Amino acid sequence: MTRKRLLIFDWGNTVMRDLLLPGPMKDWDKVELIPAIEDALKKLYSGYTLCIATSAEHSDTQDMAEALARLDVLDYFHFFFSSFELNSRKPNINFFISILENTGFDAENTISIGDKYDNDIEPAKKLGLKTIFFNEKKLKGDFSEADRIISNMNELHQAVEEIFITN
Repeated sequence: MTRKRLLIFDWGNTVMRDLLLPGPMKDWDKVELIPAIEDALKKLYSGYTLCIATSAEHSDTQDMAEALARLDVLDYFHFFFSSFELNSRKPNINFFISILENTGFDAENTISIGDKYDNDIEPAKKLGLKTIFFNEKKLKGDFSEADRIISNMNELHQAVEEIFITN
């Protein structure tokens, strides 16, 4: 099956909980997934190309993969990127440009999914990507650049489907 659409997931607090411990997440005594993310990944895996990307200061792509493997979700992702390999950090638009160049996808067939509006949503939208703001904390504000806002990962599959149906 050819997957024609790309989903870019932020790593910390979108896929795995950032517990704010020192050093790389792969070395933490405790790691945990965001609630319902594994079910969401299972639903999305067969129809979409899944990418995970981070600007985490202490982890490169290999570190991220090792942390994901600890919770048995590594195999859901087709691409892995960190600011170390991309030579750019969010919210710099070049972070997203590099991901598109490295994956071969175009902006109109890509969704950025993340918990930081200014890092994950605004720069992606400037590039023409679709966006899903994961607002687990139910923050208040103007989030008009987000195509969809969800507060629970149980809502993710439907939000992705709605974006691609309406566009």
